Amino acid sequence: MLLSLLLVACNNTEEQLRQRATELCQYIPDHVLLERSKDYMTTDFYAVLDTMFNLPEHEAMDHEWLYYFVTGNGGTIADFEVVKVERTDPTHATATVNVRQQWEDGSFDEESDIEQHTLLMEKVDGQWLMSDFDGHKADCIRHIDLNRKEQARRDAISDYLIRKIAPQYLQGELCIPSLMIVSTELPEDTEAPAAENDTALARVWLDCWVFWYNVAGDTLKTVSGGNHSGLMTLQQTNGNPAVYSFDQTTDGAGFTPSAEKIFGPHYDIFQSMHANKDVRETVRQEQLRQYIRRHNLPIRYLQDYGWDAVELWDAAELEP
Repeated sequence: MLLSLLLVACNNTEEQLRQRATELCQYIPDHVLLERSKDYMTTDFYAVLDTMFNLPEHEAMDHEWLYYFVTGNGGTIADFEVVKVERTDPTHATATVNVRQQWEDGSFDEESDIEQHTLLMEKVDGQWLMSDFDGHKADCIRHIDLNRKEQARRDAISDYLIRKIAPQYLQGELCIPSLMIVSTELPEDTEAPAAENDTALARVWLDCWVFWYNVAGDTLKTVSGGNHSGLMTLQQTNGNPAVYSFDQTTDGAGFTPSAEKIFGPHYDIFQSMHANKDVRETVRQEQLRQYIRRHNLPIRYLQDYGWDAVELWDAAELEP
């Protein structure tokens, strides 16, 4: 009799876990991380996903799988089936989940294979929550760390350009550099032994444009600007990256020889960026949108001197 009761209790626990896992699957993000997902995920897992979803769009889309996890695109939604749940210890369990793509009309996409995934669960204050999915938490943390280090380097470069280069130009209200990174070499990327006092964080080959703007209503009006290309060396200063040196290309007839020397094996990539006005303008406008978002500015247009204003985005994109 006791053995029968224990078996029933175990079966009930497994069935309850299976039902809970099925419920948790509905909060695996697809395009949007729902606010109410907080109640179904561990605090740290939700925080990691929330950070990922708020990275600059171009950074996140470099790793699109981090956005979609298991669900498809192009009109399909995920149909989850929890195959089994194994309890690994009193507060942790692992669910095996099969996923098929279902069209919005309820039919299944017969051409798509059934995918199998792993949902990790953790019991917190008596409640089973989602703590990871296919190891994405660790992948997200790695990507966030790389993104933050990259952003810190970009901020250091922009700060240098504003302090050291921008005063050479006719000044306006805002100085907003545009950065096109050709290549970055980190200490761990090279097999050469570090010098005893070598504190270099990175060597960055880049094509920079420094622009001064005035703000006229909802329009950024270009006041002045110019190009500065070359190799920047960054070092650690008070715990943060800072530009230590900048080896620039020369103007006029010396531009190409100096660029070939400075950029070396990266020259072809640099030249393809530098010579393509469409690429330069796309990057410039994208980085202006990031700046506007970051500083919560009511800017919609960009206008260079002698040219018509260009719409950076429509009004709906500026809504919180």
